[in-house]
Amino acid sequence: MRMDPTQPLTAAEIVNTWSEEELARVIREYGEERWARRIARFIVKARERSPLLTTGQLVEVIKAAIPAAARRRGPHPAKRTFQALRIAVNDELGALEEVLEQLPEILEPGGRVAIISFHSLEDRLVKRAFLRWRREGMLEILTPKPVIPTEEEIAQNPRARSAKLRTARRVLKEGEEE
Repeated sequence: MRMDPTQPLTAAEIVNTWSEEELARVIREYGEERWARRIARFIVKARERSPLLTTGQLVEVIKAAIPAAARRRGPHPAKRTFQALRIAVNDELGALEEVLEQLPEILEPGGRVAIISFHSLEDRLVKRAFLRWRREGMLEILTPKPVIPTEEEIAQNPRARSAKLRTARRVLKEGEEE
């Protein structure tokens, strides 16, 4: 799950050492998982017996934590928890926030930025940053609504189904040249 294999934090460390409260917070905030508290409780109980060493073991714990009726509909029951772990391990939202914060300084006047997000947490950060920079007179939003893939694009590349593209242009401020 690590984008940088030299980074010390791993998903195994999170799953096997973090407190139940911290696990629940990460799964709820980053995975937007309804059953976060219950999943965290089941993880802690399972690791008391023995450490969770494989993704298969973790999947079984998550499946046991989510009620059967909730498992029958929607995506794979472990999808949101694994997403949350990946985001936490890589500090994905922190990296995105850092880039968004620097955007007006790193983008030349008249320059354009295009950001593709793949889940609602990322898209929300991009949307709010673009709106804030527009209010401050720094950006012109070129795509008021995100551009989403067509059915044809999704058929060719199913992973594109959650992609949202937002674009903006750096506004010229008084005294700046393009």
